[in-house]
Amino acid sequence: MNRQEFAAALRALSDRYWDSHRFHVRLHAGGCTPAQVRSWVANRWYYQQILSRKNAAIIANCPLPQVRRRWVERITFQDAGGLEDWLVLSEAVGLSRQEVVSEQHVLRGVRFAVDSYLRFCQTRPWLEGAAAALTELFSPDLMASRIVAWQQHYDWIKPDGFAYFESRIPVVRSDSEYTLDLVLTHAVDPQAQQAAIAALSFKCDVLGAMLDAIDYSAMTS
Repeated sequence: MNRQEFAAALRALSDRYWDSHRFHVRLHAGGCTPAQVRSWVANRWYYQQILSRKNAAIIANCPLPQVRRRWVERITFQDAGGLEDWLVLSEAVGLSRQEVVSEQHVLRGVRFAVDSYLRFCQTRPWLEGAAAALTELFSPDLMASRIVAWQQHYDWIKPDGFAYFESRIPVVRSDSEYTLDLVLTHAVDPQAQQAAIAALSFKCDVLGAMLDAIDYSAMTS
């Protein structure tokens, strides 16, 4: 595939992104109870806290200094403020920091899905780990709509809880442009392109599996 065809193939995976999952649809439509919102936030913490480790794994596997220098910014963002902002969100929805950090609410399905993502980035070539991160192509608009939906439907959430999404949106837009160019530039043969597409598909499955577990818990609790 040429660059345009390859980019189109990657973007076409937006249909598999978790914004269309029935739990996400219900969450943004105001159909979740406070307990279900808290479950999403507490379980998403487990994902948030492995992001720096998976990014460090990509850096460790990458032989290109210029890529390592740029990729380390993701670790800086998350560890210097992203995790703290997520804990502020946790408090804004009625969770204590202790119960979130202790992971007492993390569902086993979420744990297995997130751990598999970390192992993927640790064991697969760096370019596949980078390609898996391309779900960020689909996330800025979802985060923006989440702020509007939550403010409309869940007025019990404290306003300072939206700081993570507000600060993350411009960062992820920039990161997604860089990562897409990186993957398009380095995955130039059919095998590498198919591996990148498979990596992004896998990441979509990870996110979907997380919501499957959260949704099942919501329906059975």
